[in-house]
Amino acid sequence: MLNNVKVPEEFIRDIITPACGGDTRVVDAFRRTPRSKFIDEAMCRRPYVDDALPIGYGQTISKPSTVAFMTQALDVTSEHKVLEIGSGSGFQAAILSRLAKTVYTVERIPELYRRAMTIIRRMSITNVRFKIDDGNLGWDENAPYHRIIATAEARNLPSELTAQLADGGKMLIPLNGNIVLVTKEGDSIKKENIAPCSFVDFVCE
Repeated sequence: MLNNVKVPEEFIRDIITPACGGDTRVVDAFRRTPRSKFIDEAMCRRPYVDDALPIGYGQTISKPSTVAFMTQALDVTSEHKVLEIGSGSGFQAAILSRLAKTVYTVERIPELYRRAMTIIRRMSITNVRFKIDDGNLGWDENAPYHRIIATAEARNLPSELTAQLADGGKMLIPLNGNIVLVTKEGDSIKKENIAPCSFVDFVCE
């Protein structure tokens, strides 16, 4: 059963806890979400190493330390609506589902969209909504969002995403080699580089 797989404690202790600054809610989300269920069988011996792994179609599942760091930096609470741009393997959405009220995730590659949706539904996670579309456009029907996270690197901050961010909201997006924290206060948008990063490119169609 998907929900009976045990996440190794050394993975939590050595990789996740340091990356999220010991945030107990984030640590618990990783304990409840086996990364092994989100990778290809060819990589089945490497689910708990701190590496990005290929998932096909030129995409990767991010390093677990990066997922932990970004999840903690996003500062999600149980009242938040979260928009994820780039479902990919579905792992980040599953982690966020443990913390948020609802996660809306958008994926442009049909095969990854179907695969992520299947895995998450088999895990009996019921608060993740899926859409296949160009992530640059976000998911306007359910805006505004308290939090937005992008899992691919952009060259410029998409205006559609900032428009869908709630007043007082936060967005994390890889921009030009850095993870950027975007905050919105009224009409003011502030950007802060919080860490260097390497992600696959943000593709707009």
